[in-house]
This record gives sequence, C-alpha cells and structure tokens, in this order.
Amino acid sequence: MTSAIEIKGLSKTFRSEFLQKEKKVLSNLNLSVESGTIFGFLGPNGAGKTTTIKLLTGLIHPTSGTAFIFGKSIREIVSREKMGFLPERPYFYEYLTGLEFLNFCGELFGLSRSSRDKKIDELLELVDLKGSEKMQMRQYSKGMLQRIGLAQALFNDPELVIMDEPMSGLDPVGRKEVRDIILHLKDEGKTVFFSTHILSDAELICDEVAILIGGTLRNQGKLEDFLNPKVKSIEVCLRGVSKEQLSQIKPMLSSMTFHDERILVCLDREERLEKLLAWVAQEKAQVISITPRKETLEDLFLEEYKVGVKA
Repeated sequence: MTSAIEIKGLSKTFRSEFLQKEKKVLSNLNLSVESGTIFGFLGPNGAGKTTTIKLLTGLIHPTSGTAFIFGKSIREIVSREKMGFLPERPYFYEYLTGLEFLNFCGELFGLSRSSRDKKIDELLELVDLKGSEKMQMRQYSKGMLQRIGLAQALFNDPELVIMDEPMSGLDPVGRKEVRDIILHLKDEGKTVFFSTHILSDAELICDEVAILIGGTLRNQGKLEDFLNPKVKSIEVCLRGVSKEQLSQIKPMLSSMTFHDERILVCLDREERLEKLLAWVAQEKAQVISITPRKETLEDLFLEEYKVGVKA
C-alpha cells in the first residue's frame, strides 16, 4: 500500500539577506505516514513542524531531499489534488458569513451551484455550524473559526488532511470538537496529519506520532509501542490521617501533598500499595481513591526533549 506521506532526507535552510547568515530549521527528515491513520507531529515551538508542513503543501521548497504524497512528488502540483490543508493561523474575510465563505471555496474548486449547496450543507453538519452559517465570521468564536477552517479544508473531499496546530488556543470544549472531527475523518478512511504541542490531545486520538526537536527527528512510532504499559507510580488519596501519623510510613512514600482534610501520597512501587492499605486500616483512616499512573506521551516527549537539547 502506498504511504499517504513519505519524506526522504528533507532539509530546509533559510538565508538572511541582510546578514547573509544561514539557519537550518529542518535537517535530513525521514518520515512515513500510513494511509488511513491519525499521525501526530509533535515538538516545541520552533522545532520545524510548520516548516515541514509548508514543504509538504508546496508553500516553500526544500533545500535538499524530497517527499511524496500518495506516491507523487511534492515538486508536482498534482501531489496536492488529494490534500486538504488548515494552516496554524488561517485568515478569513471577517465581513463574509460562514455560508458566503464556503460558497467562495466551492467556486474556487469550480463546482456548480447545486453541487456547492449540497457540499456546504454536508460540511456545516460535520463541523456543527448549522444555524450559524449566516453570521458574519467576525462574530465567530475561535472554535467556530477553526471549524469553518476545517470545513474549507474538506471541500475537495481529500484523502489526506494536513493541519498545523488545530487545537492551539482553543478551550477544552473547542479542542474536543476538533478531536471528534478528526476521529470522524479517520472513520471515513482519510489520513490526518497534524502538528501539535498539546500532548494530551495527541495521546487521545493518534495512531502514531513523531517527535521533532530542533529540526531533527528524535523518535517515531505507534503509541502502543512507544509507551510503557507498566505502572510507574500509584497515587493514593487519603482522609482522616495526620502529618504526624504519616511520618511513620514516610520512607515508603515518594511524595505527599496536603489539600485541606485530604492527603495525596505517591508510591513509586506497586508492591508498597498493600503495605500502605494495611497501615491505613490500622490507623482507621479512609481511602478516597487509588490512581495508578502509567507512562504518558508527555513523559516520553520531555525525555526526548532533554536529550535533543543537549545533542
């Protein structure tokens, strides 16, 4: 099966015209994205994520290396026929209504009036903007603007959807709405490639991720292979126990935090939980919750970031 995206030795260097200095922002990137998956492209600000996306979408050209979209070189315009794109900071004509904007997008694709109307109705339903399409976009919230931006990216029914920081600046509700749309696209068999530094969102929906630090790929793989399924620590919330009582078992705790009448203690070994629970029963205290903590994408990212910064 042809990969949705295949990147081979992609590099990009920018030259300052004034100082005649060169700055390499992307170095020998090799990456493969399977069709029909959700791929998270992770990295801190300035890592080279947006530069990579601009190269894939043909907005800028590589210094060296190349990439392919469904087997077609990014140097060919035809490679973008099956692609939809949502940039990080999309600009909208705010005096237009959402309906007028989508109609304009349909005209750019050369669709007839009846075809445009049908497609617009489908897209408004998908991005949950039915009832708001006649509002001027200057009245839209950030989440609504992001969703109308997603609608335009889907107008040509693309097989690959590329998004640059689609959840950035959104509140929890807005982020969930965008995540739900991305999952819907996957259900339709589409490939979604998006950059983000919001790791919790990536962990919730991605099949595979890549970590970019300082323009260099640090790691790539499926989430299930990336993250250690073993429990790293256990958090236990207690009530009815004093600081003095806790001093009796302090050596077995890696940390303790006090919140009014509740105390959150952390164990770094699973075998210590049984001893703690026996002690709690002896002291006639109360266990409110027990939360095992496994390795998260944030743990992995921070580890790669530390190594990448030192390299």
